[in-house]
Amino acid sequence: MLKGKRILLVVAGGIAAFKSQELIRLLRKHEASVRCVLTEAGAKFVTPLSLQALTEDKVYSDMFSLTDESEMGHIQLSRDADLLVVAPATANILGRMAAGLADDLATTVLLATDKPVLAAPAMNVRMWTHAATVANVETLRQRGIHFVGPNDGVMACNEYGPGRMSEPAEIVAAIESLLSAEKPPLEKPPLEKPMAGKRALVTSGPTREAIDPVRYISNHSSGKQGHAIAAALAQLGAEVTLVSGPVNVPDPAGVKVVKIESADQMLDACLAAGKVDVAVCAAAVADWKMAVPAGSKLKKKPGAAPPALELTPNPDILAALSKPGAKRPTLVVGFAAETENVVANAVEKRTRKGCDWIVANDVSPATGTFGGERNTVHLISAQGVQDWPTLSKDRVAMQLAGAIALHLTRPRPAEAAE
Repeated sequence: MLKGKRILLVVAGGIAAFKSQELIRLLRKHEASVRCVLTEAGAKFVTPLSLQALTEDKVYSDMFSLTDESEMGHIQLSRDADLLVVAPATANILGRMAAGLADDLATTVLLATDKPVLAAPAMNVRMWTHAATVANVETLRQRGIHFVGPNDGVMACNEYGPGRMSEPAEIVAAIESLLSAEKPPLEKPPLEKPMAGKRALVTSGPTREAIDPVRYISNHSSGKQGHAIAAALAQLGAEVTLVSGPVNVPDPAGVKVVKIESADQMLDACLAAGKVDVAVCAAAVADWKMAVPAGSKLKKKPGAAPPALELTPNPDILAALSKPGAKRPTLVVGFAAETENVVANAVEKRTRKGCDWIVANDVSPATGTFGGERNTVHLISAQGVQDWPTLSKDRVAMQLAGAIALHLTRPRPAEAAE
């Protein structure tokens, strides 16, 4: 996919800059050509000589080099690539990009380019979650800048949380997705806020079905994918209601969050949300619940057999929302978490539930999907199956939100004829 592609890699100043060398190696392995722009701060972490040796090309850093300007002006440098990648994308360079500054070669190139830009953020968790960074990232997303990561993990400063730069293999996967020679799985929405005026309902996380006052039936869903979808729809301008089971991820900004425990409560909250344009059922709802939860803790008695748990099916939230009628959303999207025959089971589920789309993913333990940062999904509709590459859950969310926006804003045949 990357053979013959030209990548301009901007290496900014952060401890994660060491990963840029592995990124170059992987890109070259995929037969892409790489040229580097190294910031002054970036040169404190990696040397121009190491980047030059890996790229087998000149490393650019000085905007005022007359030799460089005569041979390769910064305008030409900014446009002589298929894609610009900023890795690591520090809080500093993201802030300067958002402000439209051009005070060094890196920011000048980024401001002058007419090519796609992919940023791989890397910074302390408090910097990533600071209101200034959140606003800068939102501004850049609205301008069409693509993001991969950051991941959760331990920082160089020994803090834990989101802020670790995506691994080089993850960045390569994102680059492949952007530069796919075939039609990408999703097109970019035509407007910065294409979902403005639309209402969206998203379910996320697991449900907990009480066995007794201290025990429950549940699953390993983290809610990361559902919460990312709610955030992505809000970024595209939708009014979003997020119905969430018990999770440990933060509430998305600009989203109305309704917190529930059981499937019955989730269904009630979905119906209470009223008429919506799109419903995305990403929650991993427990299939069964206790027919009658015990009113007090079930005690383990010596020599006695374990108590029999009488189960009954939970309400089918996806089928309820897909039911034809005046209150049905224009688009209903379900999720199929499978461990085998992923696509075949999801195709059958779409027909059985009556929804419009199904997002199918493999949640076998070996995939690390439950609780992980990445997802490999298949988008199933009446038109067929789209197999997406493995992406971060944020990227899956943005692509799905873009597809929803295009579906809801694309003129219908009757409208187009008028």
